[in-house]
Amino acid sequence: MDRRSFVKVTGLAGLTGLAGCTGGPGESEETTTTEASGGDGGEETTTAAEETTTESSEDTTNVGMVYATGGLGDGSFNDQAQQGAIQAEEDLGISFDEAQPDEVSQFKTFQQQFAQSTNPNYDLVCCIGFLQTDALTETSEAYPEQNFMLVDSVVDAPNVANYVFAEHEGSYLVGQMAGLLTTEEFSAGAGSTSSDSATLGFVGGVEGSLIKKFEAGFKAGAKAANGDVEVLTNYTGSFNDPAAGKEAALAMYNNGADIVYHASGNTGTGVFQAAQEQGKFAIGVDRDQSVTKSSYADVILASMVKRVNTAVYNSIESVVDEEFQGGGIVTLGLEQNGVDIVYGDSLSSEIPTSVKDEVAASREAIVAGDVEVPTDPSDV
Repeated sequence: MDRRSFVKVTGLAGLTGLAGCTGGPGESEETTTTEASGGDGGEETTTAAEETTTESSEDTTNVGMVYATGGLGDGSFNDQAQQGAIQAEEDLGISFDEAQPDEVSQFKTFQQQFAQSTNPNYDLVCCIGFLQTDALTETSEAYPEQNFMLVDSVVDAPNVANYVFAEHEGSYLVGQMAGLLTTEEFSAGAGSTSSDSATLGFVGGVEGSLIKKFEAGFKAGAKAANGDVEVLTNYTGSFNDPAAGKEAALAMYNNGADIVYHASGNTGTGVFQAAQEQGKFAIGVDRDQSVTKSSYADVILASMVKRVNTAVYNSIESVVDEEFQGGGIVTLGLEQNGVDIVYGDSLSSEIPTSVKDEVAASREAIVAGDVEVPTDPSDV
């Protein structure tokens, strides 16, 4: 059994009802893999006795991972979180197990299953994504001796370490790049811009204060490059709906947008599809999506990387080193290399040096405190 397989947890209320849920504690790795490729998660499971973990020992740090909806394979947020756990496994010798909720309603159950487990006993439960906030508020209170970490939100509890990012700062940089390019006649790979239209697009997933930070930074950077730039905005309501992402982006391209930036998880795959079909450009998020979504590398100008892997790794390391600090908030921005702009693997060399120089200058100004980036789109 692989370290990242799911263990059966005995004596947990409601376990039977979760037998068909995607990638939760109590499912085998085989079940999870099938779901990622479109299965219904109804595969046969084995008994608790058959799935006793043999890799664990008293000296092993065990970590539970509850991913955001959208699951692994998004080439973005969840995959980035998993990379942090894999790196910790390689560097620190930890063991980790994973849960991939389909719906927000499953967060609490999966969090509590990890917290209740005694075989293994989880030293840390990582909760990935702001939509887990309400569930973790209840779970952390119910299990005060369990250590948790939360990405993208804050739960004010002594057993929760909170990691947040300055997404608006990194989004400012990709917005500035897009604002400069949309006013030029620029062609590279399979895309092109037209100087006749200074229009950009932003596609968000679930609307809320977090994703609005991406939107605000992007708009601010675009306006800094060109005050006449218009940014079209659409929130699809999902982080796992490529069809909705494609529909939203197509509407933007058809309304004159040259470049569309997304902060929508796997929904953004549809944005890339639309860019290729229209011969336009897109900007990725969280990871270098010209690499993780390489079939769209010819239209991905850059990505606003958000190093969720760093947050996950650092939180695990703190537990291994017996230095876990619950109740705190760690903010990772440009200065901490928590966010940044990464130019596309295929198109980087085509982007004018003058554009990159202006973006680099803005990065330095933000870090120095000379430029303050808004977090609310209404302030742009």
